[in-house]
Amino acid sequence: MTQQGTERTGATGAQGEPLPVPDEIREAGRLAPDHWLGVVDPMWSGEGEPPEWVMVGRWRSGLDGEIEEWQDNPEYRPSPDALGWPEPEDEVDRAVQLAVTGYGPGEAVTRALLGREVAVLTSPEGGPLAAVTPDGTPAVPLFTSPVFLHTAGRLASELVAVDALVELVPAGHALYLNPSGPVSMTLELDAVREALRDAARRTDS
Repeated sequence: MTQQGTERTGATGAQGEPLPVPDEIREAGRLAPDHWLGVVDPMWSGEGEPPEWVMVGRWRSGLDGEIEEWQDNPEYRPSPDALGWPEPEDEVDRAVQLAVTGYGPGEAVTRALLGREVAVLTSPEGGPLAAVTPDGTPAVPLFTSPVFLHTAGRLASELVAVDALVELVPAGHALYLNPSGPVSMTLELDAVREALRDAARRTDS
């Protein structure tokens, strides 16, 4: 098998300390001497052979079946659990966490938003407060959980249905989901409108 990435002879971690070898890996090594034994991120739930990006790394068993070394996978994308993010507050937060790490589709975020009421900060003139995201995108921040709203500070806010909110967002602005959460996401308004139209068509058919 072709070897890729950086090998650590003796299975040592980033600080030079030995990595703990799981019991199931030790047993697999005894059953399969002289092999690379891949470790998959526990959040991967797909079918068939796991893609390269969900492989955390791999252990090497020697000719005697004992584990000899560890090799990182430079293409690995850590899951929300691996990154230590807190449990999602709601289905939107869950979909965002999965989408930004590559473990779920971006379309799931817009689907999770449909039919919900969300909180928006109110501007002095009334209506949703507009802001700018870290990358400079004009956007309207919205909060799907009271936890994220309270984390944003003691500011005036109101609840609004998502289908009504898209009509209140200023032209050229996006939606900025849960900016005070562990991970946020910018959604183009056209994508939300299209998801609303699709939902309406399914209801009518």
